[in-house]
Amino acid sequence: MDRPLFVVGDVHGHLAELTRALHARGLVDEGGDWAGGDARLWFLGDFVDRGPDGVGVIEFVMRLAAQAGGQVDALVGNHEVLLLGMRRFGDEDVPGAPTPRSFARSWLLNGGLRSDQDRLTDEHVEWLTSRPVLRLEDDHLLMHSDTLAYLEWGSSVDEVNAAVREVLRGDDLAAWWECWRRMTTRYAFRGADGGAVAAGLLDALGGTEVVHGHSVIADQLGVAPAEVDGPLRYADGRVLAVDAGLYSGGPCLVVRLDDGA
Repeated sequence: MDRPLFVVGDVHGHLAELTRALHARGLVDEGGDWAGGDARLWFLGDFVDRGPDGVGVIEFVMRLAAQAGGQVDALVGNHEVLLLGMRRFGDEDVPGAPTPRSFARSWLLNGGLRSDQDRLTDEHVEWLTSRPVLRLEDDHLLMHSDTLAYLEWGSSVDEVNAAVREVLRGDDLAAWWECWRRMTTRYAFRGADGGAVAAGLLDALGGTEVVHGHSVIADQLGVAPAEVDGPLRYADGRVLAVDAGLYSGGPCLVVRLDDGA
């Protein structure tokens, strides 16, 4: 397709920074309304936690999606699962866990904000639980977490999305917790065999490159987040990481995937 394709990684409640970054790319106007024409924009999840206005980010993306007529959409990240699990189950202990565990405890440990929980509505929940966890857009396999755990839900993009949606529409605490656990795993494509691992995932799910958030680029490079100025291509060129660590001082990257850069 010849329509521009952009992705944004983990925003973590930083609405002002996100709006400025999208405006710099010409995707929104000065008022934060859609100005991207026929461009496509995908968010890779983790709208909430660790930053001041997670629900504001959700509402902003929902509004852009409505204005852009389907050209803007989002994946579910592990922090969306955490946010929703906290809302649904609170401090209820996870059955069968070796030590006391609950969504409330993990939510607090991972930067959960009471203001996000207080402002979360049924409309937000319905929108979030309707989003996919994987998307094949052109030849780009979009995913939040750099993990192979998605394959534990199915052998195709559609199967995985359907399986996770069933979990998030249900009331099985153990299944929710397993969803959260799988999506917190990371670094599947690091190391000498990372290219082969990525190739295997692409063979299974489609596409020619993996594009992910979740794992901060600065951690992979061993630098401060403020030193990151673009996405990281690695694993024999088969994987593109786009999370620059916005919550820890890195930039908000709005990455165009179809320009060869």
